[in-house]
Amino acid sequence: MADWLPSLMTATPQEGYDLAVKMARVAIKMTQPDAEVRDRLRPGYAEDADALIAS
Repeated sequence: MADWLPSLMTATPQEGYDLAVKMARVAIKMTQPDAEVRDRLRPGYAEDADALIAS
C-alpha cells in the first residue's frame, strides 16, 4: 500500500475525527479488498450491531 499517511497529527479536533474515519475505511479495504464482496456482505451486518462488532 502506498505511503498515504505521513502523520497522525492534525490541526483541529474535526480533522482528527475525519482522519479516524478515513483510517477505518482504509482498514476495511485492506481487510477485504474486493468491493463486490464487501457490498455483498454488508446487508448481513448493517442492521445487526452484534454482527457489526464481531466483524
